[in-house]
Amino acid sequence: MNNDSDYYVVRTNALPEVLKKVVEVKRLLESEKKISIAEATQRVDISRSSYYKYKDDIYPFYDNSKGKTITMVIQMIDELGFLSRLCSIFSECEANILTIHQSIPVNGIATVTVSIEIGAETRDVSYMVHAIEAMNNVQYVKILAQETTLK
Repeated sequence: MNNDSDYYVVRTNALPEVLKKVVEVKRLLESEKKISIAEATQRVDISRSSYYKYKDDIYPFYDNSKGKTITMVIQMIDELGFLSRLCSIFSECEANILTIHQSIPVNGIATVTVSIEIGAETRDVSYMVHAIEAMNNVQYVKILAQETTLK
């Protein structure tokens, strides 16, 4: 059942420190064009072998999200106008809403499932998720799926 091509969306706080450092090395290599791999790994305090072992297996979520469909679930305290404010975040981030469904609130709690298309002009997905999480009535936000759009 375990396949080398399986993908998971994992929050940063659940990652081992070495994987976070690999992402940081990749960021340094991208942002400082004249830095060597040896220099970057030394700066973040991991071995080059650790970097090479994991470099092709981890990347920030937003790096590979352009041209994809992302489905997320948001649980929130039901409040008049919340869905409108939620849609305005997607609009501000220039994400295209493909589908949106809100459950009937039970005990004042509703679940919203949204599928959005991420284009070249769309703002960083992590920014979008953080903006939604910062909304007053939001209990949690989870990314359920990320898939390539067929065009």
